[in-house]
Amino acid sequence: MKNSKLTALLLTAALAATSVLSGCGGSTTTNTGSDSNAGTTAANNTPAATTAANNGGSNDTAAPAETTAAPAAELTYADGTVLRMACGYNSDKTGMSFTADLAGEGITLADGKTYNSGDLKPTWQAVQELLKIKIEDKYQGNSATDEYQYWDAQLDQVDMLSGTATLLSENGQKGKLVNLAEHLNEMPNFKAYLEENPIVRLSITGAAAGPNSGAIYFSPYFDGVNDIERMPLMRTDWVEKLLNGSGEFTADKSNNTAAPVYTPYMPTSGKVDVDVVKKDGSAVETISKDYGAYGNIVDKMNAAGSIDGVTAVNMLREYIDKTYNGYYGENRADLFIGQNAAWDVDELVALLRCVVANPQTLNGTDSVQGLHTREDSNNQRRVDMFRFAGTLFGIRGMESRLDYLYVGTDGELHDSREDVATYEALSKMHDMVTEGLISSAFVNEEDVNTEKYLSDDSGFMHYDYNQTQTAYNATALDNASGEKYMAVMVPVARWNDGSEKYMRFTESWRSVKTDGWGISAAGVAGNTDKLNACLKLIDYAYSPEGQVMMSYGPDAFVKHDGDKVVTFTFNGKEWPVISDASYADLWKLQNGNYTNYARYYIGSTLSFVKSQAFEYQCTHEVGKEGAGYISKAIALGTIKHPELALAENSWYTSVPTVLPQEVAETNAINELTNLSASGNFGSGKKQVNLFVDIIAKGFTGETGADAATTADTVSKSVADGGWGCSTYLSRRNEAWHRLITFYNSING
Repeated sequence: MKNSKLTALLLTAALAATSVLSGCGGSTTTNTGSDSNAGTTAANNTPAATTAANNGGSNDTAAPAETTAAPAAELTYADGTVLRMACGYNSDKTGMSFTADLAGEGITLADGKTYNSGDLKPTWQAVQELLKIKIEDKYQGNSATDEYQYWDAQLDQVDMLSGTATLLSENGQKGKLVNLAEHLNEMPNFKAYLEENPIVRLSITGAAAGPNSGAIYFSPYFDGVNDIERMPLMRTDWVEKLLNGSGEFTADKSNNTAAPVYTPYMPTSGKVDVDVVKKDGSAVETISKDYGAYGNIVDKMNAAGSIDGVTAVNMLREYIDKTYNGYYGENRADLFIGQNAAWDVDELVALLRCVVANPQTLNGTDSVQGLHTREDSNNQRRVDMFRFAGTLFGIRGMESRLDYLYVGTDGELHDSREDVATYEALSKMHDMVTEGLISSAFVNEEDVNTEKYLSDDSGFMHYDYNQTQTAYNATALDNASGEKYMAVMVPVARWNDGSEKYMRFTESWRSVKTDGWGISAAGVAGNTDKLNACLKLIDYAYSPEGQVMMSYGPDAFVKHDGDKVVTFTFNGKEWPVISDASYADLWKLQNGNYTNYARYYIGSTLSFVKSQAFEYQCTHEVGKEGAGYISKAIALGTIKHPELALAENSWYTSVPTVLPQEVAETNAINELTNLSASGNFGSGKKQVNLFVDIIAKGFTGETGADAATTADTVSKSVADGGWGCSTYLSRRNEAWHRLITFYNSING
């Protein structure tokens, strides 16, 4: 471990060039020195001053820079300037102040202070003291959309507020929010961040033409940058129990598989070559799926009809042995859970059939659920099911940074809601529902979550963030007896990046998040003190010290050796180690869920720039293991992903979080109510989403009886009886073209 002054430990704010993962969906690797200790686990009360070695390197935002920009105009304001802030992150628990249910009759945290209901959380008390401002918390505890809409008609009552990036940009165009671009010379840290990461401008530019060209109406939020976000997670011990070993699988009792409905997605003959990372992680090798040796496993199972679980497992074992020519040996589970995994959706369906037909072997009961979501009754989590479908079936736009958009090989924006292939994939997911491979709680919107599935040994897998979900290894599973819930490799699917190919690709890639904070023009009107204090707060958040504050919280929450801060190497840079007391609180208060602990109690990670360094230290060892496999695959190029750049092949260009729509274009889009979050494509807790409904219920006839008619209904103009997605896409492309022109003009 190394010691250094906190203000000297932060080196550079450039985005790193390769990708890792660890966290709440993100990065988990670093370079470590030989003087490092082992990583942390729930049983180890002292967070490590190291990370698991990974040859990949990270795409997390690197340690913040000490900038050397030209002297900036000074932002001055009166001490004690009051800022009325309606800022938080999607619930009353994740605001700037403690709620009664969090503070109770008083809660003492790692800094030794006791906090009561209504008190500012530690991060914001420290910001208030440091910047010599007075924060008046106006946050209503809403989602970003609802919080902005609550204040929209009374913006003179707040100085800063939360909102979605889209809402903030749209209303900035209407003059309701301060244009930060006009003040960049007074914000040296924010300006330096944008100059070092010019691609960020693609995602935060609110206007690309006219007098406000280049306008920025919100401060961007980075929850890690340029690394993978969500990933598949499985009960890997169950896969090993079913597939590994010599001889045939046997069991005293099993259920029968359902009558087959799902049909093959992968070929039924011929060969498919797949690049995998070698088992030891040293290099890439190519292996073949030889369908001539056994056939497609789904095709074979379907021909057999409803079969007992033991027969199903032995069919899958034989398939793996023959199709991969003995490559996996007796460790057949590695097809799904190994560093050298090569699984695809057909193989997953076969595995799910084996799982749900063998509960007696897996949990000692007569029932087990296959694929589920984090919270099966919460639409905010249910939407992860169609996101996973995109990864399984090679569908772009399902995990877009903006609605359902993606950039095609023609350089134009496209919308997955218009693509017939999207609805075909959703229909195949419904086939899985019909076979009972997706949880009944998901289908019926019942209140069952990951913690219960794992605690009861009643659920097999879902698609989610790594850190928060693998923390259950410490609280819901018995790792000592072999129970294990771990991230597994991204699946092989058929993608078309200009030519059709089988490869791994994830669209779940971190960039500017869809929420941010803006300054109310009416709130600060005529009050230079308020305006300057708001600008100063934003600028501070992007400074070296501010990035630590917004990730870790105040200095009392990091580890010290005397008067020096203990650091560790993360992504090649020095970052603080969290204090022992803070680490203990993480498990005591939130069972290892870093994101909830930071937001609920410290008040950090609500916005601005969050380093994954804190989160990595809080990741369970099982979480680090699975994420390490994926990170290695990304580093060695066997998992492709969007690029935070105007890629040479435009198909790989990441869609911006916002587009610089003109007011008339925004109005036209807002008239398309069926396409909106409040219409049929919501991702909020109580909203409705057509994609989710098709998975759960199939084609009900409301939009069409099949994939083609549904795509046509969604695409057609409202005048022609459709939902207007073609109109929507035209408006989006108009803004996209202006943005590209503007971006090229400022970057030569």
